[in-house]
Amino acid sequence: MKYLLYNNAGNNTLQLKGDEHRYIFKVRRHKIDDLIALRNLKDKYIYNYKIVSIDKKEATLILQNSQELIIKAKKNLHIGWCIIEPKNIEKVLPTLNELGVKSISFIYCQRSQKSFKIDFKRLEKILINSSQQSGRSEIMELELIENLNAFLEKYPNSKLLNFSDKLLKAKDNINSIVIGCEGGFSDKELKLFNTNIIGLDTPMTLKSESAVCAVASKILV
Repeated sequence: MKYLLYNNAGNNTLQLKGDEHRYIFKVRRHKIDDLIALRNLKDKYIYNYKIVSIDKKEATLILQNSQELIIKAKKNLHIGWCIIEPKNIEKVLPTLNELGVKSISFIYCQRSQKSFKIDFKRLEKILINSSQQSGRSEIMELELIENLNAFLEKYPNSKLLNFSDKLLKAKDNINSIVIGCEGGFSDKELKLFNTNIIGLDTPMTLKSESAVCAVASKILV
């Protein structure tokens, strides 16, 4: 764990209770005089605290020092992701967060199952846990968009990943790209992107979650 998210991080004195108390002392096994790092994710600072007292329900922490520390990818990548089964999104979301994807727009494409609903509170918890482990200093931005037409109105310069002789290269300056769901895109959706379609240099047919990780890795790492 690189840090613990705590809303009041930055105060001179903190009282850890509840889930944070259980995590620090029952899971991480910290003890008196240990130093632990906290962030509030409202600013760019990391705060180092000393544990000065512990009991069964509460612990007192005293601020020792702080520093501005920004940990993020060198490039900004926004992904439009046609909605797939939520449990599959949840499996790869930590990987995308660690790679440094800045934001994801979940889109109900024509071949997305409309019964799939995105639980944003659950995804936020996953992102917080991932950021605490990886050190990322900002939380990935998430949103829901009703269809590809609406997506393109908001992000008109986006590329679309599909089968194409025009291949994605690491040096390409791409900051927004759309990944399809299982079954890919309809002909009508493909026409929306015209010449802004690119492919991956692989003979394999990738699942949506494999494709999104491959694209993020290619562009960001």
